[in-house]
Amino acid sequence: MAVTKIKSRKEPASAKPGHKAVEKAPRASVRAGKSGILAAVHESISDLHEAGVVGVETMREFDELCIEPVEPLGPRQISELRRREKVSQPIFARYLNVSKSSVSQWETGAKRPDGAALKLLSLVRRKGLKAIA
Repeated sequence: MAVTKIKSRKEPASAKPGHKAVEKAPRASVRAGKSGILAAVHESISDLHEAGVVGVETMREFDELCIEPVEPLGPRQISELRRREKVSQPIFARYLNVSKSSVSQWETGAKRPDGAALKLLSLVRRKGLKAIA
């Protein structure tokens, strides 16, 4: 799920007369796949947050729901990904900031990547190795 910035705009802090317009910091807008439905809902909730109708905690919870989950990768997928990027196991390991033996174990199925390594692999899968270089 790509994240794009939206322009900040001046809006009144409340609807009461006599209050000054307060400039809000730009929020990230979430673009959901092909449909864009999630992006539209997220923008609406963001606007409600800026208007003071939706609290900070609710906005944070909604932002968390909009984060695309990382799917696990199997040994074959990791090996194919590395070969697609045309790098050796040691070089791939350097890009991911892991040991060469970790990459080797992932590719043989002895271990499975998790946490930050899995997130980086997912990013490389979607955008290529240059995305983390």
